[in-house]
Amino acid sequence: MLKKGSRGARSSRGSRMFSEDNSVHKFSRIKNTNLLDEDDEIYNTRNRQDQLLSNSNASSPYNDRSSSSPMDKSPWSSQTNVNVPFEDIDDNFSDNVLMGSLVREEGHIYSLATSGDVLYTGSDSRNIRVWKNRREFAGFKSNSGLVKAIVISDDRIFTGHQDGKIRVWKVSSRDPSVHKRVGTLPTMKDYIKNSMKISNYFEVKRHKNASGEFPIPRCIESVIAHDDSVNSIITGFDGLVFTGSADGTVKVWRRELQGKGTKHFFSQTLLKQECAVTAVAVNPDTTVVYSGSSDGLVNFWERENHLSHGGVLRGHKLAVLCLITAGNLVFSGSADMGICVWRRMGMDHICLSLLTGHNGPVKCLAAERDDESAATERRWILYSGSLDKSVKMWRVSENSVPVAWKGCASGAPIAIPSSLPAAPSFEARNRVDGIQN
Repeated sequence: MLKKGSRGARSSRGSRMFSEDNSVHKFSRIKNTNLLDEDDEIYNTRNRQDQLLSNSNASSPYNDRSSSSPMDKSPWSSQTNVNVPFEDIDDNFSDNVLMGSLVREEGHIYSLATSGDVLYTGSDSRNIRVWKNRREFAGFKSNSGLVKAIVISDDRIFTGHQDGKIRVWKVSSRDPSVHKRVGTLPTMKDYIKNSMKISNYFEVKRHKNASGEFPIPRCIESVIAHDDSVNSIITGFDGLVFTGSADGTVKVWRRELQGKGTKHFFSQTLLKQECAVTAVAVNPDTTVVYSGSSDGLVNFWERENHLSHGGVLRGHKLAVLCLITAGNLVFSGSADMGICVWRRMGMDHICLSLLTGHNGPVKCLAAERDDESAATERRWILYSGSLDKSVKMWRVSENSVPVAWKGCASGAPIAIPSSLPAAPSFEARNRVDGIQN
C-alpha cells in the first residue's frame, strides 16, 4: 500500500503530476472529433519515446505550473479539448471515440486488467495503480522490477514481474483499497517468465492455515513447450490451452485427468513461421483463436469439427504486441502505436477503424462492457496501455460503420482476408508428459 504524504512524480518542468496518497483523480472525459492517421515515423526505442514525450511536455501551452489538472500537462492536451464534459459528448457523433487519458510520468505501461468498475495498471515503475469508476482508488508497490502481467481472480490479484516471479495479493474485505501480499510463486527453482492463467496451473488454497496466513500456491506441473521463450499463454474452450512463442509457433495443449490431478498434453501445432508469435487471444463464444506476430499480421483459426486456419488480418505496419476479444470484436495493439478494431461477421472479419493517439507502442489492452449502452447496441469500454506512459480509454460500438483509413496493407477500408491460404497444421504425434516439481 502506498504511504500517505510520500512525494509525487514530477514533470519535466518540476510541477507535480500526481501525489502518492489516496487523492482522487478522474480520467478526463474528452471529445475526439477525428480518428488520426498513423504517424509516418515510428519510434522503436524507449529512449526516443521518452525524448518525444519530454519535448512535447516542454513545448505544450498547457504545461503551466498553476494548472491543477494532470491532463493539462499531458502531451495530448494540445490535440483535444479537455474541458468538454463527458455529458456533452454527442452519442450520434462517432461510434468509436476517445473518452479520456490517464498520464503519469512514473513509468511505461506494460499491463492492464479490469473487472467490473475496477482497473489495475502496471508499469516499469514497479507500481500497481487501482482505479475504480475511473477515479484513482488505491495503489501498491513491489520491489520486483516492471509489472509485466496482471490477472484478477475473485479477491486475489496476481502480478507477473521482470524477475520471473508472480506476486499474489489479497484484497481486504474490510477496506477494498488495501492490498496485502500473501504469496510469491514459483519457488527459487521454478521460475516462470511468462504470464498465464493462474487457476489452471497452480494449486490455490482458499482458506487460511492454522497460523492465520494464506499458504503459498505450489507449482504442480511444468511442461517443456517451445524452443524459445513463451510470449503468450491463454486458456480456451474445451479445456484447451494455447501458447505462442518466439520460436514462431502456436501450439495447442489439452488438459486431461490423471489420478487425482490433471496433466497437459501436446495436441496440435496451429502455426509454424519464421516471425515470432507475440500475442494469443481466444473468443470462447465463437470458438475462434487469434495470434499476433512480429511481422504485424494477425492469424485466426475457427473450430467446426477441428481448428482450421481462417485467414490473416492485415492492419499494422509493425509488430502486434497485444490482442484481446470482446463480443464480436477483436482488438490488436501494435508497435506502430495504433489499435485496429475488427468485427467478426460470419466467416469474415471487417476492419471497423484504427484508433490512434498514443505516442509509443501499444503494449496492453483490456475491455469491459459499457453499461450505459442502449439495449439495441453492444458497446465496450477499451483501455489501452502504452510505452508513452499513458492509459487511454475508448468507447467502441459493435454497430459502428467501417471507416476508411490507411492502415490496411492493401489500402482498402474493409479487410476480408479469410480466403488466404491456410497455415500448416499438424495432428498430435507425441504426448509431452509433465515434469513434476
